[in-house]
Amino acid sequence: MEQLNKIELRGTVGIVRIKDYEGRQMARFSLATNFAYFDRNNEGIIETSWHNVIAWEGKEMPDLKKIEKGATVYVCGRLRIQKYSAQDGSEKFSYDVLANKVVIEKEKAEIQFGS
Repeated sequence: MEQLNKIELRGTVGIVRIKDYEGRQMARFSLATNFAYFDRNNEGIIETSWHNVIAWEGKEMPDLKKIEKGATVYVCGRLRIQKYSAQDGSEKFSYDVLANKVVIEKEKAEIQFGS
């Protein structure tokens, strides 16, 4: 059986950092995704999750400098988990989405509640 590590996200861009590595651009940005639902009292609840995304320039990528805070983007890629030791000696984990496709969809995100 084939293994699968694929993640698709659509959300709002937070902080963006772009760096050059050996003549190639890499963008590292945070992406907020919202899950909207109604609780038992029929009050609207929005649950926000933040994701760390890494995208390298190339095929299936926009001009990385066009990824701006507040934009809505679609990201397709894979999840990478890395273990490291903190300064206090404890083990920590970092979860990154390594994008192989990024599409800038619109400038401003709208939140809608489902039924």
